[in-house]
Amino acid sequence: MLVPLIRTVHCAAKHHPCPNCGKKGVRVRRLRRRVRTLAYRRVAWLDIHYAEYESRCSCCKYFRSCPAGVEPKADYDNLVRQAVLDRLFDDGLNVERTRAAMKRDFLLDLSCGYIYDCLDWQLRLLSLPEHRRRTLENFSGILCIDELHLGKFTLLLATDPLADEIVGFALVGVNDQAHMRRFLLMLKYWGFLPSMVISDGSNLYPATLAEVWPNASHQLCVFHVLQDITDKVLDAVRRLRRACERRGKAGRKRKRGRPKKGAKKRAKSKGPTNKEKAAYVFKRRYLIVKRQENLSEQERAELRRMFVYLPELRTLWQFCQETYKLWSAEQSRKVARWRWTRLKNNAEYQQVPELQEVLDWLTDEKFTKTQAFLKQPVGQRPKTNNHVERTNRKLRFDEKVRYKFRRRKSVVRFVLLKIARYRPQPKPQTSPATGQPCHAA
Repeated sequence: MLVPLIRTVHCAAKHHPCPNCGKKGVRVRRLRRRVRTLAYRRVAWLDIHYAEYESRCSCCKYFRSCPAGVEPKADYDNLVRQAVLDRLFDDGLNVERTRAAMKRDFLLDLSCGYIYDCLDWQLRLLSLPEHRRRTLENFSGILCIDELHLGKFTLLLATDPLADEIVGFALVGVNDQAHMRRFLLMLKYWGFLPSMVISDGSNLYPATLAEVWPNASHQLCVFHVLQDITDKVLDAVRRLRRACERRGKAGRKRKRGRPKKGAKKRAKSKGPTNKEKAAYVFKRRYLIVKRQENLSEQERAELRRMFVYLPELRTLWQFCQETYKLWSAEQSRKVARWRWTRLKNNAEYQQVPELQEVLDWLTDEKFTKTQAFLKQPVGQRPKTNNHVERTNRKLRFDEKVRYKFRRRKSVVRFVLLKIARYRPQPKPQTSPATGQPCHAA
C-alpha cells in the first residue's frame, strides 16, 4: 500500500491581517489541522500550521489565518473543488458519476452534499456585473434570441453572434409574450440597444421587438425559411417519384409458368424499369436541394441521370439554386429584390403546385424581413440564429444528464455556472473591403 503524501503549509506568522479590513492582529495561539488535496491514485494531505489572532479593529475580537487555496473550516482544498466542477461541466458527468470518477482517480469518497456545495461555492465567486460590463463593451449591435424548454421551465436566451458572447438569459414558467417582453426590457435596461435582432418565425417576437427596440430591424432566420422551402421541394420530388413508381406497376401481369430462357437479359437490355427509376430517385433525392457548389463529380453525374429519368426534377433543382442566391451575403439589397421578382414571376415555377405554395407563403413582407442582414457591413452579416441555437443545444445536452436539476434554483445555478465557463472562440481576421479571411504571407 502506498504511503500517503503529506505537504506542510505554514501560515502562522506573528502578525496577520484581518480578513475584513486588513488591519494586522497579534497571534494568540498556534493551531494545526489536515486537509485532503489531489494526487493521482494516492492519498494526499495538506498539513496546515495556522494560528488564532486577536484583532486590533472593530470587525471582530478574534480571527484565524487560512492559507491560499483552502477555505476556512474546509476538509478539502480548492483543487478538489475545481476537479469536481471540471467533471460536472467539462466532462458532462452527473453527480453519481462525478463521485465515482473522484474515487477512482484520487481515492476521494465524496458525498452528494459536497458536490452541490462545490456548485454553490463557485456561484458565490461569480461576478455578474463584471460579465455584463465586458459583454456590453464587446457588443456588436446584433442579437440572436431563442427559447429552450428545460423540463417544466423555458429558458429565454440572447447571444451576440459576432462577438461570440452570451448576453443574458431568463428562466420562466410560461413561454408567452409577457415574459418575452420583460426579458427584452431587462436587456434594454442593462444598456443593450441592438441595430438588428435575429429570431425564428415564432409569433412571440414581431410585436414585442417593435415595442422594446423600435429602431432595430427584425431579421427572420434564413435557415428556418430555407428549411420550410426545401421541405416543399422534397414533397414535389416525392409526388413525382410516386407517379413514376405507379407507372411502373400499371398494366403488368405476370405470365403463367416458368419464364423463358434469356428473359431477364432481354429485360435488362431495355434499360431500368419505371420502378427502378423511382427507387434510384428516392435514394438520391437530397441532391435536388443540395447547393451546386457543394456537389462532387459523382453527385453531378447522378443528378444528370436523375434528370434523364424524371425531367421534371430539373425545374425543382433550378428553383432551389435560384432560391439560395436570394440570401447571398455578397449581394446588395437591390440585386436581392431583382432576383426575388424574377423568381416570383417565373411561369415555369408557378405550374408546379408545391412551388406555387412556396411563392404564396413567402410574401413580400416576409421576404423583406429575411433581407435585414444586408443593411450590415460586408463581413458582418449574420442571417441565421444558429449561434444561439448551438448554445441551446449545448445547454440541453449538459442539463440532460443531471436528473436532479429540476428545481428553479438548481437550473438557474447550472445555467449561470455554464455561462461563466463559456469562452468566446477566436475568429480569423477579415478584410474590411471584401469580408473574406486574411491569410498571413
